[in-house]
Amino acid sequence: MNVMRAIVYVVPAFLSLIVLIHPSHATDDPVVPSFWNPKGVYDRPNSFPEKIQFLASDDFPPFVFRDASGRLTGFNVDLSRVICIELGSSCSLRIKEFEALVPALVEEEGDAIIAGLAPSPSLSEQLRFSADYLKLPARFVTRKDGNAPFDEAAMDGVKIAVEAGSRHERFALKFWPEALLLTYPDLSKARLAVQDGRADAHFGDGLALSIWINSEASQDCCTFAGGPWLEPGYFDTGLSIAMRKQDIERAEAIDYALRQLAQKGTFRELYLRYFPLSFY
Repeated sequence: MNVMRAIVYVVPAFLSLIVLIHPSHATDDPVVPSFWNPKGVYDRPNSFPEKIQFLASDDFPPFVFRDASGRLTGFNVDLSRVICIELGSSCSLRIKEFEALVPALVEEEGDAIIAGLAPSPSLSEQLRFSADYLKLPARFVTRKDGNAPFDEAAMDGVKIAVEAGSRHERFALKFWPEALLLTYPDLSKARLAVQDGRADAHFGDGLALSIWINSEASQDCCTFAGGPWLEPGYFDTGLSIAMRKQDIERAEAIDYALRQLAQKGTFRELYLRYFPLSFY
């Protein structure tokens, strides 16, 4: 039997996905993505749910995790809270093991999963997914002290480190056949290759790389270069919220809230709070 913990927020009752990157005028300001068409016209739902009980696992940093004091925190924790505030719904977050999330949703132990659940074809048959609130692009990292500027349009002979068998390897093989691909059995070795200069660049997941760049493991060696890459079929699947198939009202309300949070700048504030080194 799964050990279950819950945290409750008391909230008073009162894309086709188009990826828009909003660069700032200052070159050192972080880039914040938006996945909503600002020219789109969206209807406000006729009604909002009185409550939303979110389901998540607490081992998914920086999205849902426990800090040093054991307090539940993370991007998804705060996102669930502001969704409920936007809708005027009461809100709670119930923690379960990741493998138990879908059964719990189906058995109506909660209303929505906010845990990075991928909308696979099999899950899409039984669950309804919100629009993506965050996509996970591929990025290049290079050494800060590189001898020459990195140019994605001039890859002849460039040594690119990738994880063997990854979608990043498949993408690089298809789109940069002129490059020299260095494959490694795991990500740590691929990152080390660019860190110690054996590779000119490493191509991998932007989110994971943003965390690595800011960690002691990188030894402040590297920085993002080029990109981001969000090509369909490779890097276009993002993070969304899963609900029961028949829960149309709640799904429409959550999509509405996500749009409103993006338009009001609330999503931007959350993104910069948890990802000060933007992976876009």
